[in-house]
Amino acid sequence: MAGLLLAAGGGRRLGGRPKALLDHRGHPLVEHAARVLRDGGCAPVHIVLGAAAETVRERADLAPYGVSVNPDWERGMGSSLRVGLAALAGSGADAVVVSLVDQPGIGAAAVARVVAAYTGRDALAAAAYGGERGHPVLFGAERWAEIAAGAEGDRGARAYLRQHAGDLALVECGDVAEAYDIDTPDDLRRLE
Repeated sequence: MAGLLLAAGGGRRLGGRPKALLDHRGHPLVEHAARVLRDGGCAPVHIVLGAAAETVRERADLAPYGVSVNPDWERGMGSSLRVGLAALAGSGADAVVVSLVDQPGIGAAAVARVVAAYTGRDALAAAAYGGERGHPVLFGAERWAEIAAGAEGDRGARAYLRQHAGDLALVECGDVAEAYDIDTPDDLRRLE
């Protein structure tokens, strides 16, 4: 079960502060988010960087993880998802759990629940919060090519998930995680 952390955003609504570098519990947020995937049962864990990629590499300890840089990160999450899936294509992983760097309220317990929803190489599962689909999301390897082909803009795999809603297993995680995003200066108060 691979883990894929999308951490390329430039933090436009945060005044251009890349989210990967935000401080959380004394470390860059990207370190925290990658560790959550690993501690939740994912290996290997791969990180897609974009904005300020060299600075992120300098400031964060990413040695335990695979890292790719998305040169088109400004085009949105879809391009980062494509880069990440391509990087994992030869890993031998049967599935991937995709997580976002700006959701520090989602911990290893939620990742582990989504990992446990794996049913085979065509699996499709997502964490749910009060019955509403959220992250992380699990994609069986047989689905990667179609997901990558449709991943555009900031929607990532949203359209794919909507089209395949009948196949999607929702895994309630609202009792072990909070699915808020760090998007605005006001949201920074949620970081520890």
